[in-house]
Amino acid sequence: MARPKSKRRIYARLSCTYFKPQGISKNNGEVILANDEVEALRLKYVKGFNQYESADKMGISQSTFQRILSAANVKVANALLSGQGIKLGD
Repeated sequence: MARPKSKRRIYARLSCTYFKPQGISKNNGEVILANDEVEALRLKYVKGFNQYESADKMGISQSTFQRILSAANVKVANALLSGQGIKLGD
């Protein structure tokens, strides 16, 4: 049985929730970033916090933060390289 997901603190307030390549229809597919993935990207790359600081702000362990951040990076890279849209938040 899987361990229950711990509650994460999310502070990001998004003014835009969808990105897609110009000239590409939504039929090309989309990648959905969960709220915790968006927050991990924001804390690490926008705010410039290290993984320990970011994990503390989200109320999770550093290893959990690393897994969330890695999953978000893979999703964004796949979307960019395959011309898919990116939906922010679940």
